[in-house]
Formats: sequence, structure tokens, C-alpha cells
Amino acid sequence: MKHFFQILLLSFVVSFNVNGQTYTGPIPKPTSGYGVDGSYTVATQSFANPNFSGHNIVIYYPAGITSPVPTIFYSHAFGGNDPNNISGFLNFVAKKGYAVVFVPYQTAGNVQNKYTNLLEGFTKAAHDYPNIIDTTKVGFVGHSFGGGASFANAYHCFTTLNWGQSGRFIFAMAQWYSYNITQTELQSFPSDVKLLTIVYENDETNDQRMANDIFNTINIPTSEKDYLRVKSDTISGYAYVADHVVPNNSHFDALDYYAYYRLFDAMCDYVFNGNLAGKDVALGGGSTNQISMPGGMHNLVHSEAPTFANAQSTYQFPCSSSDNPRQDHCDEVLAVAETPTNAKFSMFPNPANTILYIETDKGISQIDIFNSQGQLVKTAKTKNVPISELTSGLYFVKLTLTNGSEWINKMIKE
Repeated sequence: MKHFFQILLLSFVVSFNVNGQTYTGPIPKPTSGYGVDGSYTVATQSFANPNFSGHNIVIYYPAGITSPVPTIFYSHAFGGNDPNNISGFLNFVAKKGYAVVFVPYQTAGNVQNKYTNLLEGFTKAAHDYPNIIDTTKVGFVGHSFGGGASFANAYHCFTTLNWGQSGRFIFAMAQWYSYNITQTELQSFPSDVKLLTIVYENDETNDQRMANDIFNTINIPTSEKDYLRVKSDTISGYAYVADHVVPNNSHFDALDYYAYYRLFDAMCDYVFNGNLAGKDVALGGGSTNQISMPGGMHNLVHSEAPTFANAQSTYQFPCSSSDNPRQDHCDEVLAVAETPTNAKFSMFPNPANTILYIETDKGISQIDIFNSQGQLVKTAKTKNVPISELTSGLYFVKLTLTNGSEWINKMIKE
């Protein structure tokens, strides 16, 4: 009888108001741990946007604070210039004890104007409200257009304005093209920055190659960056759709809390407070605490060397488009690192069946093999790598040299 009532309960779709949005689905919000709502009351400060008349910049922060708090600079998706669209997240941040700056930008005009609008809004907020905003501990969070923009604007604030001396991170979701940042700047990015990149299984808007490219290129140690893919599910007849508009879309549900807020919460705790429990969730390298999802949902898919889920023709904005300033980095081979100058490499046979041979004139630190989902399946230290236990299919072989350089190439297992 007890089992019957458990099934009956799951058959109902939960629907209630959370921070101005309607939370739906059979899986409830977290009640403990990372992702649980904070205890602070939310206050807001609104002021004129210097670059977008009629669309004020808004700061959400904990009411009653007597000193500035760590601050999130949020870059919204194209067309999402109403903060009510993501009120769940903005309130969540403030309830956890942090501030978040929301800067609307116009849909008309060129990309440069939008980047400038965001950056000038962020810097004005920091300048005008130092009693709220602590620029020594900052995070840049962005979705879609805003995800792509976060890297250039964060780079400027980190390197020119020296923000984040005591903690800084980027949290990029379903990112669009990244302008205003060069290959040299990505490869010289401040290495103390933490990064979490998230893509969605059924995103047909932004080619995931854009996220792969930036993640693989940026100068952040593997131990301080992670890449996660969110999968779709149907639980008790309710569809959890991991598509482009997951963060706070019309289906405000467990995907938001467990595949977004939970990870964000943990990232803040790690970066701002030094809590290693937060690192295990936000940047756990595929740990159980990082990838586990509730209520029978598919776990998140972790990758150290992200690969491409679909053909470019799947996406509205393919990586190889002439609109992408980094279109030269979009070929089907992982571009984690170029072959170091004067180094010689060979990998054979390819396709391979029982043993893969690696030859190089440099010292080898480690050989890692990833499956087509970007999951680590084998690690070796020798140049002759047994692979007979691997199933047939596409793999990626990552060679790490003793000098820290990396080389990645495709391998077909027969």
C-alpha cells in the first residue's frame, strides 16, 4: 500500500511559485545541500542604464548587509533584457548572500555595442555601489549570447581592472560566438580563474563546438575547469527538456535547480570561501556529487575533452559561420592544443584493434583516451597502449608531455 501511494504521489506534477516563477514537475526543489534556497531577504537597487534608455540596470543583493559582498555579473541571452525572465536565479543569488548585477542590452545594433553595454553597466554598478559590490570576489555568469560575451568582459575586468584578486570564476551556458577576445588572450588567461561550461543535449540553437573551442583553448588548469552536458528526461509523464532555453524558461523545474543553481551555489562556496566540498560539486571532475541528478533523471555527462554531439547543420548558429570570429577553430578534431614547436609525433595504427603505438621525441607524462562523449575510459603511462578491451567506435587520444604541453587526435577502434 505504501508503494502504491508513492507511485500515486509521483504521478502528480508539482506546481508552485518560487521567486516570481512557477516551479513545475514531479521532482521537488532541493531541501538540503547545494542548491537549497538561502535565508536572506532580497533587496534591489535600480538605476539608469547609460546605453539602453528605459531598461534600468538592477542589482539584487541581501537586505541589511553592512559590508560589500561577493558579486555575480550576469550577461543575459539575446532578447532576454527583462530581469523577470530569470527572476528565479537573480533572487536565488541574493538569498544565498551574494549580489548579482543584471544589465539589459538592446537587441538592435552590432555585437560590439552589446558587449560595451554589458561592460559599462557592470563597471558603473561597481563604481557607484561599492557598499554592495565586492570586486575582489566576482563571478561572470552568462547564457547564450551572454555566455559567449562573458569571456571577453571577464578578461578585461580581471586583467585591466584587477577584479577577483580573492576569487573569480566564469559560468557559461549554451554559449554563442565569443567576440573581443583573441587566441593569445585566451591562451594567457589568468590561470587562477575557475570555469564551468554547460551545454544541453537538445540545444538546436548554438553549436556546442563554440563551447568546446573556448573550453579547450583557455589557459585554465584542467583541475580548475569542467565541462558538463545536461540530458533530457521524462519522469512520471513530465518532460524535462534539456534544450537551449533551460535556465528559467517556461518550464522552471528540477533542471534549473539541480543542473544550474546547485552547481553555481557550489562554485561560489569553493571560489569565495575556499570550501573543497564546493569544488567536488562544481568542479568535481566527474565525481558522484557533481554529476548525480535526482528522481531517476539521467546523470550529467562530464568531459575533460568535450566532443561534438551533432552535425553543424543541426544548429541555427553553426560554429563554422562567417559570423563566428573563431570559425577557424571549428573543425571536427579537438583543438585542445597544437603540436608544440619542433616536437615530432605519430600514432599508429589508426584504425587500431589491440595496441595503439605512440611515438614522440619528447617525454610523455600521461596518455588519456576519451570516448565519443568525452568521458575518460583509459589512462596509460607507456607508449604502447593496450586497447583490446575498448568497444568499437570513435575515441580521442590525449597525450600530455612532461613539459605540460598537450596533443590530441582522433582514433578509431576496430
